[in-house]
Amino acid sequence: MNWKALQNGPDIRGIAIEGMEGQEVNLTPEVATILGLAFSKWLSGKLKKKPENIKVSMGMDSRLSGPELSEAVISGLIKSGCYVYNTGLASTPAMYMSTKTEGFNFDAAIMLTASHMPFNRNGMKFFTKQGSVEKEDITELLTLAEKGEFSCSAKKGLTHQIDFMSVYANQLVNTIRNEAGSINPLKEYKIVLDAGNGAGGFFADKVLQPLGADTKGSQFLEPDGFFPNHIPNPEDPRAMVSIQQAVKEHKADLGIIFDTDVDRAAIVDKTGQAINRNRLIALISSIILEKHPHTWIVTDSITSDGLTFFIQEKLGGFHHRFKRGYRNVINEAIRLNRDGKETHLAIETSGHAAIKENHFLDDGAFLVAQILIKLAKLRNKKKGTLSDLIKNLPGPKEENEFRLKIKTPDFKSYGEKVIAELEKFAKTQAGWKIVPDNYEGIRVSCGKDHGNGWFLLRLSLHDPVIPINVESNETGGIRIMVEKLRKFLKRFDELGTSSIEG
Repeated sequence: MNWKALQNGPDIRGIAIEGMEGQEVNLTPEVATILGLAFSKWLSGKLKKKPENIKVSMGMDSRLSGPELSEAVISGLIKSGCYVYNTGLASTPAMYMSTKTEGFNFDAAIMLTASHMPFNRNGMKFFTKQGSVEKEDITELLTLAEKGEFSCSAKKGLTHQIDFMSVYANQLVNTIRNEAGSINPLKEYKIVLDAGNGAGGFFADKVLQPLGADTKGSQFLEPDGFFPNHIPNPEDPRAMVSIQQAVKEHKADLGIIFDTDVDRAAIVDKTGQAINRNRLIALISSIILEKHPHTWIVTDSITSDGLTFFIQEKLGGFHHRFKRGYRNVINEAIRLNRDGKETHLAIETSGHAAIKENHFLDDGAFLVAQILIKLAKLRNKKKGTLSDLIKNLPGPKEENEFRLKIKTPDFKSYGEKVIAELEKFAKTQAGWKIVPDNYEGIRVSCGKDHGNGWFLLRLSLHDPVIPINVESNETGGIRIMVEKLRKFLKRFDELGTSSIEG
């Protein structure tokens, strides 16, 4: 068993179901039981408490493998002596909130999810009262699992079934009512929700409807681990087209889409225009900066130059572009606060958004709650629409992402070599300027006669891939930048450049 293969940054991910060619199952019920035992041991050491005195909540998304794996993890936990509170179908943010909510205050939480990955995958996210565990913690946890040195308690722990999702949903309802200043702030609004057959269906009947919204036309609310309608992913074009069509068909005022475990979100305005990626960051930045003027906004590395202009010149904030990875942007925001730079938002273009007042938890439902509060206030003050808030956001004429596969096993070293060589190459090219204060890969600004835009070449966090993100402010600009890049990249024999050819 290759335990290290289960690590995906600060999470665990694996193949849980057979049936996909070339993908061997490595997250079995037996493995899940061992991970339950390992987490109990790790947690006991961190908390300086015996397992018999530890309470852990357990939740899962709608994946087919969820019930069996959940039972297996719980088995490991109670063998060690822990008390387990099983929430059943849940969202990832709710599981963390179960450690912070009065009357529950669990010592830790586990969420079974693989986000938007295919149906045969599953994984785990772990929380303590301090937040999500870090990458180093997962490494330690898997080391304990590999050693397999566990002692079972003479007195087994117990399992209790609880409905925490209703508690969590009520927290969101109260937040929106308090800030919007109304019991039914969404009355007369028609809002359609697309849960992608994941865990987010609760948001329609437990949040939107109690606030007065008409949710007729909402779709794919029923949990279905096959995800038969579309990938539950706010970045996926097919998923966004689906919610856009629903908004238009039902003449809705707003569309909301979540990923499988509800830690990411995007919206669609009343005209059917998608507000995700840079546009979503711009929207929530305008909301945050109105409440907290001149604060810093931390984003991942692939955000646009137009977004920087919007945050800094139009909103009066500060934009700190950091690395990809939701934990990276969150930890950087926490660091900036610690260093005296007031920071209230950490957000990735993928839709992961963490807000300071919400424990810097990446919570798609809380993100949407902030947007709903603003929606209600705009109507009350007759001050336009959500889209009006980002009408001054400059957008590129062209944008694209190319993904180049690295064909050698030591892909990390090879990718770093490509980046190092590109840095040398870029310094010799007319019209190219390496962007300073860049924390990931190489970002190059290209002048008006050289593509009029920018590109970022970086190494993927976990895969043998070099993504290249490109934006241009003129039609045909990407072709100019890519043509010069292509000539450079052809010198690397172990780099598949088919996606950037032609």
